[in-house]
Amino acid sequence: MTSFKITTKLRELESKIGTLSPMQKILLGTDGSVTTLLENALDCEVTVNTLSQEVVPAGEGVAASLGIRAGEPVNHRIVTLNESATGNALLYAVSDTPLCRLDPSFRDDLMRADIPIGRIMQRHHIEARRELDDVRACRADPVISSTLGIFRQEPLLSRKYRIITGGKPLIAIRETFPYCNFTDETRVIVEAPARIHMGLIDMNGRSGRVDGGIGLAVEDPSIVIEARRSSELQVRADKDRTKQAERVQMTAEKILAKLGVNGGAEITLHSTYPGHIGLGSGTQLDLATARVLFELFQPGNLTIREIAAFIGRGGTSGIGTAAFESGGFIVDGGHRFGPRGEKSDFRPSSASSGIQPAPVLFRHPFPEEWQILLAIPEIPEGASGTAELDIFGRHCPVPIGDVQALCHAVLMQMLPGIVEKDLDLFGTAVNAIQEFGFKQVEHSLQPPCIQNLISALRMTDAVCAGLSSFGPTVYAIGDTGMQDARRAAEDVMAETGGGRVIITHAQNRGAEIRTPA
Repeated sequence: MTSFKITTKLRELESKIGTLSPMQKILLGTDGSVTTLLENALDCEVTVNTLSQEVVPAGEGVAASLGIRAGEPVNHRIVTLNESATGNALLYAVSDTPLCRLDPSFRDDLMRADIPIGRIMQRHHIEARRELDDVRACRADPVISSTLGIFRQEPLLSRKYRIITGGKPLIAIRETFPYCNFTDETRVIVEAPARIHMGLIDMNGRSGRVDGGIGLAVEDPSIVIEARRSSELQVRADKDRTKQAERVQMTAEKILAKLGVNGGAEITLHSTYPGHIGLGSGTQLDLATARVLFELFQPGNLTIREIAAFIGRGGTSGIGTAAFESGGFIVDGGHRFGPRGEKSDFRPSSASSGIQPAPVLFRHPFPEEWQILLAIPEIPEGASGTAELDIFGRHCPVPIGDVQALCHAVLMQMLPGIVEKDLDLFGTAVNAIQEFGFKQVEHSLQPPCIQNLISALRMTDAVCAGLSSFGPTVYAIGDTGMQDARRAAEDVMAETGGGRVIITHAQNRGAEIRTPA
């Protein structure tokens, strides 16, 4: 790849992912030793940490890159380059070397752990050149995110090159590092979990309180959003995230005006999920936008609850705000109700601006060994806006007997089930509360395929199944691989246009923030 092509490729990357720093461009385009480059740029010693190394048969892609036959043995090596003093991983690298092209002494050094390839070549006086094959952006998978200490779905910058000696490829290498690292400006990146909303507790109000929520933060899907200072406000997002970008724009304008910022910010949506599917996208996106901007311009200025109240979230259910703040399984206590209360009628959070998020009464880690299936059918979105407001007006108050039955199931089955890790007891409560109060109203508004989906899931390895918020997302919980449940969900959704199945776990921590160096 010529320097002209590299320049073109870097410009294409910037148009998709955002501004690249000079250091990032150098790391992506260099034809020299990355280890030496990092040591000179960071003024530190860089060491190699070998994660795995084994001789394996070359696959079709590796064989083509190296000019060997598929199946020939190659040394497959995965390492990180680390800052010696701190141990921080700077870069993740995977290399493949055909054993047929190595003399014994070079091979011995290569198979030894923790020696940079460039230094091995120097030691053996090997004349070589680096030929760049590819530069791209990609997403962090669970392995790389854990290894590099970054968020899942965080953007990465990656390059692939070959070391050529004697006219033949000696080594094929893929190097990867986080997009938010090696920058010359402050960048802030936030990852926020989705949430399951299991139900509103009291939509009767006779007790003098109303609302109350039951919910759970989950690892996937998630929102990853990044911001840096700029002369004007600009929101970057893929074409299929136009609605989310518009929402971020509106929230950011409000936050920047409050902060009195002279200028703006470049905000990039790296990972999002659709709104109005029952997973709290609106609240999480609003809070993530506000959090990243407050951290960028006035770190530590407001608490999460204060931010939620400012942007008008949490006025009915406090689950979204609490999931963002702390994760885990959550029960909130609703709001004072009546002429002297915070609320005097029944309405959703979107129509309850100015009301403080509900107090969290119970927050507990959700058992990590329990698996959670999310089935998201390809059907019209759940209720929102004026339609949602109208539903609250027409169907509330719900019968007080339903509220009492729901409270009993929560207090005597659901909470003990969480604390004692009794999935059967917890699942009994989840199945029961689908029939009570406002959750029954939400079910009554669903197309037949939703009840079919719930019924099918309850006949699998899932212990329970329910509707999240207004749907259409259905959740199921079990302690097995949940593959029977996956197949059942896919079969039912295939009859009505398909859908997406995610198997995930609870997230027992709230949204997290990084300010990369």
